[in-house]
Amino acid sequence: MKEENLPSVALSVRQPWAWLIVNGHKDVENRTWCTRFRGPVLIHAAKGMTRDEYDNADVAAAMNGVEIPPFAALERGGIVGVVEIVDCVSRSSSDWFYGPFGFVLKNARWLLFRPCKGSLGFFHMEGSAAS
Repeated sequence: MKEENLPSVALSVRQPWAWLIVNGHKDVENRTWCTRFRGPVLIHAAKGMTRDEYDNADVAAAMNGVEIPPFAALERGGIVGVVEIVDCVSRSSSDWFYGPFGFVLKNARWLLFRPCKGSLGFFHMEGSAAS
């Protein structure tokens, strides 16, 4: 997928989960809601991240053999990558799944950071933020 062909749909994810997704480690994004959306989506790293969220993700990452960047090194408040949503499940054998729903992810890749405002659920990028 070329930079100019990026999707216009984005999903905001808190760090360090966003980092784990775009670097190909986390293959399921857990949500309380189901989706029928399938296809590529930009990953937006939310502005907020608590120390507890970081520490919990660090433990989960370590259990999967992954070392996440230091707290202060994680970019927040913008687009950090793109991934394809290929399914939405209520059960999964993935170590990253804890439900109640999981968006099954494939073909993740990071992008150069693009600051922008996020939103809840899926949202559309305006103007040049997606290109």
